[in-house]
Formats: sequence, structure tokens, C-alpha cells
Amino acid sequence: MSRIVYVNGEYLPEEDAKISVFDRGFLFADGVYEVTSVLNGKLVDFDGHARRLQRSLDELDMPNPVTTEELLEINRELIARNGLDEGGVYLQITRGAADRDFAYPADPKPTIVLFTLVMNISGSPKAETGLKVISIEDQRWGRRDIKTVQLLYPSMGKMMAKAAGADDAWMVEEGVVTEGTSNNAYIVTKDGKIVTRQLSNAILHGITRAAVLRMAEEAQMVVEERPFTIEEAQNAAEAFITSATTFVTPVVEIDGAALGDGAPGPIAKRLREIYMDEARAKAI
Repeated sequence: MSRIVYVNGEYLPEEDAKISVFDRGFLFADGVYEVTSVLNGKLVDFDGHARRLQRSLDELDMPNPVTTEELLEINRELIARNGLDEGGVYLQITRGAADRDFAYPADPKPTIVLFTLVMNISGSPKAETGLKVISIEDQRWGRRDIKTVQLLYPSMGKMMAKAAGADDAWMVEEGVVTEGTSNNAYIVTKDGKIVTRQLSNAILHGITRAAVLRMAEEAQMVVEERPFTIEEAQNAAEAFITSATTFVTPVVEIDGAALGDGAPGPIAKRLREIYMDEARAKAI
């Protein structure tokens, strides 16, 4: 059965879905996106993703073509039409079609696209074995807090990791880790403190990050929001990443150096359990 997607107010078979060749998302990467996880046919952290979407649009002076209530209805309709039990819903909004010009059109008519993704996110094998990461120079633009569709360098980073026999890359700027190619990065010190980069324009303000840090503090874990180096990470007790589609996933090797005993650590495992329990309980 063909996947049903949403394009500018219509639900269509994916092969019939089209946007203009003059769309500014295609020509200039002039667009933003969100991915909301789906567990048991329900949306995880939908409100957080909707708020971040609006923030990204506001930062780019781009109108939102839908209200939060309309967006929730569209997400639910897509999940129902595609019979999605577990995976995600991808959303993209661009400034729309206009003759190619670096200056924004005066009266943009945004393009909105949503589609479902089937993924095994609750039972991911990497949650059991852990990830291997390499470090690469962070060569992205300076506004990483805006979730734009210009993802070429993170894609290159994924390929660098693959070529090195690793799973992902952590990006380094001025000697310290910013984040992973599509996730926030964390270490756990030998005295049990969770360390992750503080929020700024240098990293994406992760929705899963915010939830996990809140849960960690509720579980009486100590959290430090500060930069850390690759060397500090290699000497840490454990490490992990968070994102909407990986939840909490342990990291067991950084640039060839095994962390601890080379297996997922107890804090990462516990945070994943806590997050999964709350995600299932509060999904809408």
C-alpha cells in the first residue's frame, strides 16, 4: 500500500505528492523541520516540537501556515491513514515558491509537507550494544539553534563516521564538543555527574534533551551544563546521546577509545528506561 503524505492541505499517495521547482526550500534550504516520535500510534512530546517549530519560524521571519491544533490533527490523521504504530512523523515548512532571488518574497505562501516514518525506536539494537562515535570539526553555520533543513554537513559527518567504521560523529568547535550530527551529546563523570553542553546558538535545543535533563534531576542525578572535550569524554565513566528518534542511546567508544568496560553504562540505561516509561504514559 502506498504511503499517504500531506502536502499543502491535501492527503496524497506519496507518488502523487509534488512541490514547485521554485520552492525556496529546494533552492535555498529556506525551511525548517521537526520529527516527532510515535509510540503505540501516539505522538511523543508533541507540544515541545510544536513550540520549537514556532520558534524556528519566528527566528527566520517565516509565517506558520497551520495552528498547533491543526498540526496535531494532521499528525493524527497521517498516523491513522498509514496505520503507523511506531516510528515518527516528519514535518517541513518552507517559505514557499517564488522566482529565485536571495531576498525573501514580500508575501510568502509557505509550503508544508508531512510524512510518516516506520522505525524500531523502542527496541533499537544500538540501545543494547551502544554507539561508536568519532570526532570531526564543526563546520556548520552559527545558528544551530534554528532547526533548518540545511543538513549537508551533518550528512557528511554521518558518512565520515561510516567510512571510519563508526556509528556517528561528535562535532568539535574551539576544542570542545558541540553536539552529534543529529543528536545532543552527554558524558557521565566517574563521580556520576551528567555533563552536557549548555544551550546557546551553538547547538540545537533538543526536545528530548530537555525532557531527559528534567527526568535526571527528578531522579536525584546531578546535571552540569557546560562544555567538555573529547579527551574528557574518552576518560568518562560513560556517555550517551539523545534525540527524538533515538531517545537515550549509550555511547561506548569515542575515536577508538572504549569507555569504561566498553558496554552501555548504568546511568544511560536507567535514563532510557525512565524516558520510555514517561513517553508511553504521556504520548497523545
